[in-house]
Amino acid sequence: MATRPGQLTETDETPAVAVVRGLSRSFGGATVLDAVDLTIHQGEFVALLGRSGSGKSTLLRALAGLDHGVAGDGDLFVSRNVSVVFQDSRLLPWARVLDNVTLGLSGRDVVARGAAVLADVGLPGREQAWPYELSGGEQQRVALARSLVRNPALLLADEPFGALDALTRIRMHGLLEDLCAKYRPGVLLVTHDVDEAVTLAGRVLVLDRGRFVADRRLEFPADSARNYHNPQFVAHREALLGALGVKAA
Repeated sequence: MATRPGQLTETDETPAVAVVRGLSRSFGGATVLDAVDLTIHQGEFVALLGRSGSGKSTLLRALAGLDHGVAGDGDLFVSRNVSVVFQDSRLLPWARVLDNVTLGLSGRDVVARGAAVLADVGLPGREQAWPYELSGGEQQRVALARSLVRNPALLLADEPFGALDALTRIRMHGLLEDLCAKYRPGVLLVTHDVDEAVTLAGRVLVLDRGRFVADRRLEFPADSARNYHNPQFVAHREALLGALGVKAA
């Protein structure tokens, strides 16, 4: 499979930031991804659901350029400007918060950019704090800031809130929505949580045995809340649970 980074464009809609055609991956003779196709556009928020071992993280690593063993008859096109957020914040414990955010960047405006994005994630004035001084939720905010300071065209998030408590996750959902509205990256969120997917995404994919078995666009009126009081929320949730082989309670 040819991997070609670069800015992608399409004539009849917003630019594509990732295009996958015929992507396959096997480990020890077992097929994890089976000739999958996927396009993600600028500003599009896509959530990816699937059981453990369904290939979710394998697909994300391929898009991130971390897996060179992918194969297929087609191509994998990804924007050059890609950021990844993991479940673990992966902060350097010997570096202060601002240095973690701006890691690998250069230029006279780096400090200002780092401080600005820390304010965006709700951590103004914490530039000189050490990672151990932050809560788990704050550390994950720093990880988001580190990804967004590069103004990515594509943001890949591998269960970024999985290790957080329920209340912190709710706050982080609202924060991520605000950040995506401001920075407008294409997003691929890998999650096991159906409710999280329906809360955040405009489109949800279900991966099973290496293939997409559902591709559902979530339509909500602009003024409607995404919660259990919304019949549309419940309908989307039940349909996605069904695609996962789970009967909704």
